[in-house]
Amino acid sequence: MSHIAMPLGGIGTGTVAICADGGLRQWQLQNSGNHLGDLPHTFFALRVSRVEPPLDTLVVLQGPAAEPTGTPLVTDDHVPAWQRELPGVESVTFDGLYPFANLTYRDARLPVEVGMEAFNPLIPLDVERSSLPAAMFTFTITNPGPVPVHVWLAASAQNPVGHDGTTPIDGVRALGYGGNTNRVRREPGWTSLVMENPSADPAAPGAGQAVLTVDAPGAWALPSWTHPDQFLGFLRSRPIFARPYGWSHGAPSAPGQTCDGGLIAPLSLEPGRTAQVRVALTWYFPNRYADFVQFGPPQPQWGQTRFWLGNAYATRFADAVDVADTVRRDWTELRDDSLSWADTLRDSTLSREAVTHLAAQASILRSPSCFQAADGAFFGFEGVLGASTGMWSGDVGGSCPLNCTHVWNYVQAVAALFPTLERSMRSTEFGVMQAPEGYIPHRVIAPTYLRQLWDQPIGGPEEPALDGMLGTVLKTYREVRQGSPDHHDVRRLMAYIAKKWDPEGTGVLRGVQPSTHDIDLNGLNPFMGTLWLAALRATEELTGDPAWGELFRKGSALYDAELFNGEYFEQQPESPDYQWATGCLADQLIGQWLAHQLDLGHLLPPDHVRSALRAVVRHNLRTGFDGFDHPYRVFADGGDTGLLMCTWPRGGRPAVPTRYCDEVWTGSEYQVAAHCLWEGLEEEAHAVLGGLWARYDGSRRNPYNQIECGDHYVRAMAGWSVLQAMSGATWDQRTGVLTVAERGHGRWPLVLPTGWGHLVRDGAGTRLVAVSGELPVRIVGAAARS
Repeated sequence: MSHIAMPLGGIGTGTVAICADGGLRQWQLQNSGNHLGDLPHTFFALRVSRVEPPLDTLVVLQGPAAEPTGTPLVTDDHVPAWQRELPGVESVTFDGLYPFANLTYRDARLPVEVGMEAFNPLIPLDVERSSLPAAMFTFTITNPGPVPVHVWLAASAQNPVGHDGTTPIDGVRALGYGGNTNRVRREPGWTSLVMENPSADPAAPGAGQAVLTVDAPGAWALPSWTHPDQFLGFLRSRPIFARPYGWSHGAPSAPGQTCDGGLIAPLSLEPGRTAQVRVALTWYFPNRYADFVQFGPPQPQWGQTRFWLGNAYATRFADAVDVADTVRRDWTELRDDSLSWADTLRDSTLSREAVTHLAAQASILRSPSCFQAADGAFFGFEGVLGASTGMWSGDVGGSCPLNCTHVWNYVQAVAALFPTLERSMRSTEFGVMQAPEGYIPHRVIAPTYLRQLWDQPIGGPEEPALDGMLGTVLKTYREVRQGSPDHHDVRRLMAYIAKKWDPEGTGVLRGVQPSTHDIDLNGLNPFMGTLWLAALRATEELTGDPAWGELFRKGSALYDAELFNGEYFEQQPESPDYQWATGCLADQLIGQWLAHQLDLGHLLPPDHVRSALRAVVRHNLRTGFDGFDHPYRVFADGGDTGLLMCTWPRGGRPAVPTRYCDEVWTGSEYQVAAHCLWEGLEEEAHAVLGGLWARYDGSRRNPYNQIECGDHYVRAMAGWSVLQAMSGATWDQRTGVLTVAERGHGRWPLVLPTGWGHLVRDGAGTRLVAVSGELPVRIVGAAARS
């Protein structure tokens, strides 16, 4: 499982990954994505000694580095050269259920048993406690032998302050380093190493503070060194019977260099006894800037201005010491509440495989793909630049900024787990992005006080994406059903769409229709058509105006009559290039998938919908990609199973087909699988999910990093809809009604805006069991999908 790398960090705080071999990699603390980011000389080590029979062993708590697998467009199995040189243990086993990773270290030289739990607090509905810039570790050490042993647990870290988080670090040398200081801080029960850089420009992206802290009041400290051998030598030389001591601070580092520091917690373990040591790394880097290349035409009038965005977490803490104090004080409560969430998933009808992958949905939200600015506004890139983007935009930073509406159409996890964040995006769309004419560009310019992309070419696609605008209507309705009081200016948006694409009031859209495929669809097509039909129904519900419902009924009949070929829904293009025509598009019914989540009913005849879904799985789900022609990016290869974006089972593939047709997108796979579940097509759903989850099982791809146009690609958060479809439950807070579709007996995780717990179906009926907060359901209705 060499590709497993679980990010540790909160919403918008940056992350570091705990990897399957025990290494800490993918350092992304300073407000910029950098999937290969390294912080050298940061590791854990253990020394164990015994008087009789004599023994003195020292190991770094990291397993052997696996050889790269060569999987296309991923780098999760990258191991820095310096880590390969460490004297590690013989093996490490990894057991993860996000946000928790549990590692077991094995080595025949060790007379003790060693395990480690790593996590960052994740508590649904609680944005602040889920946004802590910290990585928290608990080491459990047991002496199973017949004689006492002495143990020293060591934690080391490089002082990262001053570095921008993007340029390479060579040992202790890097741009931004110089004048770094480490000082020891002792408080009741804990010893900390406070890492600072007084010489750094306070406005620099790398300005801030970091803290390494252990719950040992008398820990040994070596605050300043430059190579792991120095710290390991210090660890090896600690006497057994002596009061721990160490230097209280180190001298400022030389220009262009930083310093490493380490703490050592001593323990004595009698036979059969167990001890625990907690370690935390906290950080504070408040200076987030709009330092990424934004879409639209060049803006020379911006000059050399650096647009400061800041971080929401930095408004709640004074520095990393403040974060460390909070973590130490609230550790038990933060862990217990996070465990309650993990247990809510684990103690359900979901399979272990489903629990693992659905829990990991939140890891995308808490990756550098998303952030919350100092003013509280929530933003998202499409992903983090990496191996899948190096050919066009490099591998450092955020991919395709910002708040791309047509990609975020797929995202369902954020609205469920942290609904206030999605409401922030709706406020940005209608309060900042919406043009005077009513349309909404599919990307926002940050800071939001700058002129937005009105009447300008945008990119990906060039004109405002129609699917993004239709999705904005549906997401607004979703937020209203989740308790938001804001209906926003949906009427003006829909009036603009109707006037431009259906001026004659036929109920169907014609002409050029910019889409998430980064091209302009044209003519009648089910992808844009079902989004339009769902948006008509949602607008009718939001406004109470029956005219929208009448337009829906006209459009539904016409789309079905014109596009259903007896098996699936085709396209009637007005021009051939970049279209799919007679092809079978995986996302042809995307609007119906969203409509089921919003209780909007069937948009097209149910039997035709089910026929089309069966066709998508029958024709597009492929096993075995050896010899397959990949004209674009490779997201499935070798013996993988994956759902192709489009196939042409009846022939007629255009000479220039729709872009990305030969790719496999996890977000689309989740969308199709969830829709199959809503329609009762369980065999088809599990065939798609089985292929996706097998590709991301850790052996060749990382279950905590589903890629597309970048790492941690947000479209993959469509996966949350799988859980919604499995439970069959939809919620409308306006009425307090939980509508429950026909399903078998089971126990399903359920998150509502006021609390979370389980939806239980058994012989006694259907009921809710609250774990956190309240589940204020007045009525539990039963509804079978027609």
